[in-house]
Amino acid sequence: MSSKHFETDAIRNQLERSQFQEHSTPLYLTSSFVFDDAEEMRAAFTEENQRNIYSRFSNPNTTEFIEKVVQMEGAEDGYAFATGMAAVFSTFAALLNSGDHIVSARSVFGSTHTLFTKYFPKWNIETSYFDINKPEEIESLIQPSTKILYAESPTNPGVDIIDLELLGEIAKKHNLLLIIDNCFATPYIQQPIKFGADLVIHSATKLMDGQGRVLGGVVVGKSDLVREIYLFSRNTGPALSPFNAWVLSKSLETLAVRVEKHCENALKLAKFLENHAKVSKVKYPFLKSHPQFEIAKKQMKLGGNIIAIEVKGGLEAGKNFLDAIKMCSLSANLGDTRTIVTHPASTTHSKLSMKEQLAAGITPGLVRISVGLEHISDIIEDIKQALIN
Repeated sequence: MSSKHFETDAIRNQLERSQFQEHSTPLYLTSSFVFDDAEEMRAAFTEENQRNIYSRFSNPNTTEFIEKVVQMEGAEDGYAFATGMAAVFSTFAALLNSGDHIVSARSVFGSTHTLFTKYFPKWNIETSYFDINKPEEIESLIQPSTKILYAESPTNPGVDIIDLELLGEIAKKHNLLLIIDNCFATPYIQQPIKFGADLVIHSATKLMDGQGRVLGGVVVGKSDLVREIYLFSRNTGPALSPFNAWVLSKSLETLAVRVEKHCENALKLAKFLENHAKVSKVKYPFLKSHPQFEIAKKQMKLGGNIIAIEVKGGLEAGKNFLDAIKMCSLSANLGDTRTIVTHPASTTHSKLSMKEQLAAGITPGLVRISVGLEHISDIIEDIKQALIN
């Protein structure tokens, strides 16, 4: 039963205890489950009896993780995946047919962009992009074949904010499925379903795990849509492993306290960088200088842990900044306890052309900082010395 408090539910919602009366949910490292007789097995496979059959379909550890995210997001059902990109691909593949059309924000993760532009066209699925700064153009892109409206908010890597309420209204008006990638915010900061989203996707690898240990993904939302995604995934096999599900479920117990500290550190660092002579621009959702500050305050509890900065001097200055970093990590990941610095133009979004990068707000000098849980003075000191060198 829900306590109506996020932190308590994240900790106390777990599987029923076994006969051993364990305090913490045990690992169920089994590929399959047994039946007492032929009739029980038949009923399970025809789904007359809802129970575990095979860990590619479901597993107690995976179920616990999914149920926590479902409750956190205010969803009806969910399914968990081996990675965040498996969640993205499987969701679209399960719900789209040849000839369907997607309208998406231009600022999306590099691999998602590759799906939209390289692989989905093979199956006659096309995508039209809208400029996040011009949401008024969305409706002009909608075609009779449009089925999905998709966005990330905050965006990767520019931490732009998209008005989820507006997207919900447009999706409802045109009978579209609204799918939101909520990875940067986490359900502790933002619940897109409240604004009209039908499905919410997470790369659980990021802040949900929060410690750079395991890969995972999850989609939650309306039960009829999740059912289609489940059936697709049951047959194609992108399931989350029981071990990773167990780790992620335990990680969710500390999500609130971790995210609070991440955001506290990020805001302090953003304010420091806003006044630095070597930085031409700082974007952080809860800075008043952010172009969508008011929208961010409307739909987000906190500003998140990602800061985007423009280092003066362009591409070379961005690379020099990374080379001068001492304590912080240079990595393609984010949402870790450790502060991570990334240069998107040469790494995560390097497969995009220069034109595509600029259209997505990725300039040569853009640096993405995933602010960790180290003492804020140490984070600032490392960033400060790297900017000076």
